[in-house]
Amino acid sequence: IIADDEALIRAAIAKAVAAKVDVLVTLGGASVGDHDLVQAALKAQGMQLDFWRVAMRPGKPLMVGSIGAMQVLGLPGNPVASLVCGLLFLEPLVRSIARRAPLQRLATARTATALKVNDHRQDYLRARVTAGQDGTPVAEPFTKQDSSMMKILAHSDALIIRPPNAPALAEGAECTILRLKV
Repeated sequence: IIADDEALIRAAIAKAVAAKVDVLVTLGGASVGDHDLVQAALKAQGMQLDFWRVAMRPGKPLMVGSIGAMQVLGLPGNPVASLVCGLLFLEPLVRSIARRAPLQRLATARTATALKVNDHRQDYLRARVTAGQDGTPVAEPFTKQDSSMMKILAHSDALIIRPPNAPALAEGAECTILRLKV
């Protein structure tokens, strides 16, 4: 844990560079607030920024880059956004570096409720999954999806993936889920 002090953040980054770590993962501090100093500190240490901000919810302020051979992944500070980005970006990166096969988290389910039209961002809705009468997985999204709500995440089995501009789905329609436990 490092205080919101750019000199301290730079020192920690320099330590990671000197240790020749494969992946530097930061948590929070990469957005645009007064205390979001991580991106500036990384750039001052020579980071090549590949991309910053993704059209997804939760997880928009994701940052990806490199300093030499070291990969840099800046996860959002919001707990749920951090977990979602960790599953989508960090886990595959680490498994690739370790030469491990990717985990098969994607599956198909039916929605337990109707889902509204989606906007321009890809949504990952926390959901509880149960078996339907025919054994098919049924995903029921929680009504509250705020990315700071850890309790809802703790009770979730999967994330319902809603692509950008997805049309409304009727109850019982097929959807894609990302299983949290594999």
